[in-house]
Amino acid sequence: MSIYDSLNEQQREAVYHTDGPLLILAGAGSGKTRVLTHRIAYLIGEKDVNPQNILAITFTNKAAGEMRERVDRLIGFGAERVWVSTFHSTCVRILRRYIDRIGYDTNFTIYDGDDQKTLMKEVCRRLDIDTKVYKERTLLGAISTAKDEMVTPAEFERNVAGDFGRQKIAKVYWEYEKQLKANNALDFDDLLMKTVQLLQTNPDVLASYQKRFRYIMVDEYQDTNTVQFKFISLLAAKYQNLCVVGDDDQSIYKFRGANIKNILNFEQEFQNARVIKLEQNYRSTGNILNAANAVICNNHGRKDKTLWTDNGEGEKIHFRQFDTGYDEAEYIAGDVQKVVRDGGAYNDFAVLYRTNAQSRLFEEKFVAYNIPYKIVGGVNFYARREIKDLLAYLKTVDNGQDDLAVRRIINVPKRGIGLTTINRVQESATVREIGFYEALKGLDLIPGVGRSAQKLDSFVALIEYFKTRSEEISISDLMEEIIEKTGYIDSLEEENNEEAQARIENIDELLSKIAVYEEVCAEEGMPPTLSGFLEEVALVADIDSLDEEQDYVVLMTLHSAKGLEFPHVYLAGLEDGLFPSYMAITSDNSEDLEEERRLCYVGITRAEQELTVSCARRRMVRGETQYNKMSRFLKEIPMNLLECGGIRFDEDTEMLKQNAYAQAKQAFKQRAFQTYSVPKPVKQFGAGGQKKLDYTVGDRVRHIKFGEGTVRDIIEGGRDYEVTVEFDTSGIKKMFASFAKLQKK
Repeated sequence: MSIYDSLNEQQREAVYHTDGPLLILAGAGSGKTRVLTHRIAYLIGEKDVNPQNILAITFTNKAAGEMRERVDRLIGFGAERVWVSTFHSTCVRILRRYIDRIGYDTNFTIYDGDDQKTLMKEVCRRLDIDTKVYKERTLLGAISTAKDEMVTPAEFERNVAGDFGRQKIAKVYWEYEKQLKANNALDFDDLLMKTVQLLQTNPDVLASYQKRFRYIMVDEYQDTNTVQFKFISLLAAKYQNLCVVGDDDQSIYKFRGANIKNILNFEQEFQNARVIKLEQNYRSTGNILNAANAVICNNHGRKDKTLWTDNGEGEKIHFRQFDTGYDEAEYIAGDVQKVVRDGGAYNDFAVLYRTNAQSRLFEEKFVAYNIPYKIVGGVNFYARREIKDLLAYLKTVDNGQDDLAVRRIINVPKRGIGLTTINRVQESATVREIGFYEALKGLDLIPGVGRSAQKLDSFVALIEYFKTRSEEISISDLMEEIIEKTGYIDSLEEENNEEAQARIENIDELLSKIAVYEEVCAEEGMPPTLSGFLEEVALVADIDSLDEEQDYVVLMTLHSAKGLEFPHVYLAGLEDGLFPSYMAITSDNSEDLEEERRLCYVGITRAEQELTVSCARRRMVRGETQYNKMSRFLKEIPMNLLECGGIRFDEDTEMLKQNAYAQAKQAFKQRAFQTYSVPKPVKQFGAGGQKKLDYTVGDRVRHIKFGEGTVRDIIEGGRDYEVTVEFDTSGIKKMFASFAKLQKK
């Protein structure tokens, strides 16, 4: 029996088509890696192609290693001579031989991210650039984007004529490249850009590699950027034996520079290209695939394909709508526990969500249920840098003896307090046998502090102010004031990139956690204290890192889930404004919403046997309760594919209407088992005085974020007022008056 007999008809067609350009549109779970490896085996075993003449490019070292192992198993001797590597590894090998042609020594250094930051600091110092205005990270991001598009410093400068801010970046780009060259160093973007420049300016080098790589294969082609496309085009220009494998429906890395047009326009770029569709899915059930097809067909910028399977219809997709995000997390934790009790394994489950900040609720519930979990593509919520920073502020306010906390925040955000100064304070504290913060209060006893003394005094004054305020205001208000007075979020917003936005979302989630802690304390008739909150967080955060071999539930963002599969998948937080994101919904570019829909498609197709999709009617964001519509992506799934747990879906109201029995059952479950919940409005929820509001029910008010609206309800408590406002553009929201800072119109 031939090794090719195990392939389906379309897979064999792709393997046997060896001459000329070929686009393999490989749907999710359609066996694309199997096709690539069998194609390499066919070229060597049946077409007598020298293994040295084959180049296979992947995006990750892991994928390259797996491909090489599978080729080795298929053909054995000679497989090691096939050039299987990532884009960056391929380019490094070329540059090591020929980079002297473009003015570098072949023993060049490759700078990693930290090296780049260090160099950028030096560049800014040389050019007298104010790093408070132009963040190093922002400058590096702009340069990286330019290199991805093969824009040189000279071209960049010409393109920004008349734009003062961008002209500054152009000067930085010039100096950055100058310093790289002086150090005989390349950054990661240079590896591709310099290779393309080398091939374009040295015809003999290009000809030698074109001759070497007569057959080229590229995996995950939908994720390629402009410079990667150019590199491949140059290598394949002579023989045109280029095979690319990808799925335009899984193009989700636009924010990293990926250009979906590379795969959509393949036939225009390479004349007489053959297109083969792999539509048979080996991973999922029929109902899961039908749901994925129904969602993705709403995108216009795509190549038509429909996934199908022989796996049977399987279970319907479980749809659950909850009152709050806490209920959602509670349900998922309970459902996982039930299946495991019945003989399932934790590592059969994955919980997928749109933003890293959403992991917090699941982490807390899994800890409460004693469910082992692992976060992929991120760190535990309370271990994230921004969360640790802000908790360090609270710890310092609560206990100034925590030296680690004080040292962590003394120059966060940047105050111009250098490491030398910090070390001198630490040395003085050690000699005098006092704490670091205590030493800061007596700067006149510390030699060599010099000009930094004023900055240190300002920091101490700020902490002392927060200590005083902590006795007067709520923890929520204190956290808000810390964020405002330190300018923490302002410093993130200036970075203006994907990572900064994710960090701001995490901070919003921390504010929500504080608000819930205060509300739970009010329900239980206990005063919320800063020490109590920090203790609760510490107990949740203090989780030993899980052994790789251990059985655990996987928590991850949808971006991290690409390429993975699980028997049971929970796709959580399907609400407009969260997924798809508010920015995508309001964007003038329809492609942004289509990318979000592709992300949803990726999430659905991770499931092998069982898929649960869920949303919440209200979710706490930045300490405020927001009322959300269910995601438009949910509505794109046909009703006949959904199982709604004995409750009826009313499309007009977008609510799940429960019968009396279901309502009673749910109420019992919440009372008996729910630890955290958003409480119903109560007449009294604290002690202490509260000044009267200057607005009443029916008045028009303005919120700094949500704009104008009408006050619908005010509930008076001893500590604060709970105000319900129907905003003109943002819907109905409930918030504490002191937190909302509403202004009467």
